[in-house]
Amino acid sequence: MTRFFIDYQTEMDFNPDKFFKTTLFQSERIMLGLNCFKPGQNQKIHEHTDQDKFYLVLEGEGSFTVGEESRIATAGMIVWAPAGVPHGVINLSSQELVVFMGIAPFPGSQHS
Repeated sequence: MTRFFIDYQTEMDFNPDKFFKTTLFQSERIMLGLNCFKPGQNQKIHEHTDQDKFYLVLEGEGSFTVGEESRIATAGMIVWAPAGVPHGVINLSSQELVVFMGIAPFPGSQHS
């Protein structure tokens, strides 16, 4: 069953061992998900050769790296990582970090 409406707060979860991620929506053209970080957790620097990615900070704050630049992003801020540019995030704060993310086209699709 396709879901068209989701309250992200019902999808949040936190894993004590590594950051939690879940897919909210997915098609051949885009994947939208939620990443939840406890203090100190990170998503290692990585890149997507043929996919653009964005992060929207919903709750908390994190240190985001895109290319050679690192900045703190707080609730309401959007971070853009173009295809082929290394990017990652770490929660350096004492509070939980919740990030809505999107990647397009979806990895492994016929469009990528």
